[in-house]
Amino acid sequence: MGWLWGSKKQKSSSSESTVLTNKKNDIKTDKKMMETTQEFSIDIMPTPNPNALKFLFTSPVKADGSSTYLCKEDAKENNLAADLFDLRGIDHIHLFDNFITVTKFGYASWVELEPQIIDSLNKNFPTHDPNYFDPDPEEERRRNLPPELKAIEEILDRTVRPGLQGDGGDIQTLSLENNVLLVKYQGACGTCPSASTGTLEAIKSILRDEYNPDIDVFIAPEMY
Repeated sequence: MGWLWGSKKQKSSSSESTVLTNKKNDIKTDKKMMETTQEFSIDIMPTPNPNALKFLFTSPVKADGSSTYLCKEDAKENNLAADLFDLRGIDHIHLFDNFITVTKFGYASWVELEPQIIDSLNKNFPTHDPNYFDPDPEEERRRNLPPELKAIEEILDRTVRPGLQGDGGDIQTLSLENNVLLVKYQGACGTCPSASTGTLEAIKSILRDEYNPDIDVFIAPEMY
């Protein structure tokens, strides 16, 4: 599903700048203001979750890792994400690679939200830096996992995680005790109906085949 075109600025040639004005005192200002534009596009793609959509850019959104925000306060250093929380009906936002996954509350309508989201993204993306600093709790979490969960995460990295990320989501392992693995979904997967049925069964089947034939997998309660 295609959508609107935005623009990302790049410096113009000096000849383009100098034709703006003959006023000597304004030349420097005009050179800064006169810029040609490099177009970027935003495509809207569905996800398996009817309450989540992927907004796919032709330029990077997050150069390294991913970011998940549950409220505006979480995203205060990232205007591209923070301003989306000003729209009524936004539940959470997930940034990864060259797309943003926006998840709405059930009461909200995509018919109303889509154009508002596009307007916000077009406004903020030209000044967005995909190399923005965002503390990566996932990196620290993975580093501190016990060996058994690290082994499971490596299996998920090879099998399940690429598909989940492609659909605008992700998964975390939280604990393993008495062959019971608790997991937590992120992004579009968090409220996806299939996350607790088909996807969970696929994860269980893979882990039983590659890790432990007796393992069970459950979604962790909200308190985690």
